Amino acid sequence: MRILFIGDIVGKIGREAITTYLPKLKQTYRPTVTIVNGENAAHGKGLTEKIYKQLLREGVDFVTMGNHTYGQRQIYDFIEEANRMVRPANFPDEAPGVGMRFIQINDIKLAIINLQGRAFMQDIDDPFKKADALIKEAQAVTDYIFVDFHAETTSEKNAMGWYLDGRVSAVVGTHTHIQTADERILPQGTGYITDVGMTGYYDGILGINRDEVITRFITSLPQRHVLPDDGRSVLSGVVIDIDKNGRTKHIERVLINDDHPFN
Repeated sequence: MRILFIGDIVGKIGREAITTYLPKLKQTYRPTVTIVNGENAAHGKGLTEKIYKQLLREGVDFVTMGNHTYGQRQIYDFIEEANRMVRPANFPDEAPGVGMRFIQINDIKLAIINLQGRAFMQDIDDPFKKADALIKEAQAVTDYIFVDFHAETTSEKNAMGWYLDGRVSAVVGTHTHIQTADERILPQGTGYITDVGMTGYYDGILGINRDEVITRFITSLPQRHVLPDDGRSVLSGVVIDIDKNGRTKHIERVLINDDHPFN
């Protein structure tokens, strides 16, 4: 099995990068399944049903989320029926949506789990204990288990990778929007990267117009985040090959921008 995972899609520029590059990526890498993190896809915060369906039409097989899951009010109207989406599983049980789903690919079932960290983020349920429960459930069905860990700190992401080594196929970090160069296969066969990076405005800061972000650091005053509608884009992703035992045998970063063109 080959998984193509694309990091946090941010706003219109990020969505346009998917439109432009996903067909080429699929032609080059021939993934078995394509997963994207879509929690910033709608105006930089949340996801609408229209954008969710657009991503699926353009060749995305599954969407993971994060701390901005409920950033667009209308998600309450469709998240329960969105069977190609997961939100962080360690949100309280009362939160709409689910944190793990299975996707059937030919004769293989892939479990996709979404978790959210707690360091410097919202104090929600323990992602490590939630991972234990979900992995036990998933292992009764399949050896193929993919985890998107949406977290702020490198240490918490590293901890989750090591904690799950040998129990899941891969752990990929999202949320910080900066691709890390530490992709590896852990000793027990779990593929890992601290952060896949983002897909959005290349000349901004984390996909946001840079002027407001810089002003906030200089003045310590609140600033409205502005996402430009046009400009250069970056697409960040990772390709993971999983063997018949559900272990990673190869992991490779993907980065497309003006400095790393993709033809």
